[in-house]
Amino acid sequence: MINQEIKSYFPILNQEINGHPLVYLDSAATSQKPVQVIEALKNYYEFDNSNVHRGVHTLGNRATEKYEGAREKVRKFINANDAKEVIFVRGTTTAINTVAQSYGRANVEEGDEIVITYMEHHSNIIPWQQLAKERGAILKYIELEEDGTISLEQVRAAITERTKIVSMVYVSNVLGTMNPVKEVAQIAHENGAVLVVDGAQAAPHLKIDVQQLDCDFFAFSGHKMVGPTGIGVLYGKQALLEEMEPVEFGGEMIDFVGLYDSTWKELPWKFEGGTPIIAGAVGLGAAIDFLNEIGLNNIEQHEHAMAAYAMDRMSGIEGLQIYGPKDPAKRAGIVTFNLNDVHPHDVATVLDMSGIAVRAGHHCAQPLMKWLNVTATARASFYVYNDESDIDRLVEGLRTAKEYFNNVF
Repeated sequence: MINQEIKSYFPILNQEINGHPLVYLDSAATSQKPVQVIEALKNYYEFDNSNVHRGVHTLGNRATEKYEGAREKVRKFINANDAKEVIFVRGTTTAINTVAQSYGRANVEEGDEIVITYMEHHSNIIPWQQLAKERGAILKYIELEEDGTISLEQVRAAITERTKIVSMVYVSNVLGTMNPVKEVAQIAHENGAVLVVDGAQAAPHLKIDVQQLDCDFFAFSGHKMVGPTGIGVLYGKQALLEEMEPVEFGGEMIDFVGLYDSTWKELPWKFEGGTPIIAGAVGLGAAIDFLNEIGLNNIEQHEHAMAAYAMDRMSGIEGLQIYGPKDPAKRAGIVTFNLNDVHPHDVATVLDMSGIAVRAGHHCAQPLMKWLNVTATARASFYVYNDESDIDRLVEGLRTAKEYFNNVF
């Protein structure tokens, strides 16, 4: 289990909101940052700030070593076969768009199929909608089970020999559902398709092994895994990335530029046009060090325990509905809920008055909201710095909200 001392590494948590100690339960949107990451960013800007891959001076060499060192940390973190398969991008959204615009445009033709699920984040829906419109392809959805999970039978029903791309979230940012991406990869490959995995909610919380999963692309963001904003990763199998064209052109990604034609650098740099996100990569490397020290297996066990405790405590509140799998072992540390007859924005506002931060809205998953037959939900999401006392505060705040709105209405 997670040591209680871990919370002390996060300075932002040492404050009061509206006169109450802060309880931060919105890590699915963005995580807080430990002092180790903050210091890594500060140290880079104070001592090593320079552009990379260009200069021969000391600062340039230091910056390059830290930048490429961070890439190697990412490679080990996800068990990629080679650092060439690790592309630094702005985040998960950029990573998925890169696959859609490069691999998708080159390989999807009229009448081909792109398969996704109803539980996808908008960043894993809209790029495929646009690609399907552009190429005359068919966008298909894998049906969900009643509890918000997917069955392999439904996967097999959706994927056909016409399917070129399957794109799926590993962990739902609303339901907390953990999808069987390894098995989906096998089904996709049997039909000649590639699998793109949105790992934004998985990489911070689960031990990731892209070779064991056998996915073709894997995308995640640094800011959800105690790293900085504005940095993320696109992993792709080397053979696929070699065939793909860049989608962003300019400095840094070129080999030779002539008057009428140009050639590109080798992987991974052909996908990293312009001055790269150097400080972000350094901060991401520090975040990976921090998570590795705790242990991803320990983090996963802790979050399962937090989800189980939260669902048990919250189920005692009359009129509160929890969405997603009922078995905490089948879900990540996310509990999405509604309080009957109270809009989730109002619930979140009352909780905020008690210093409790939760997310309310459609969570960038409007098709899933339609499937749930709601317009919005409230969401509590847990991470390494949360403990049972935070959930106790949440339950107390929900009881206060229920009592308040019952008296008002």
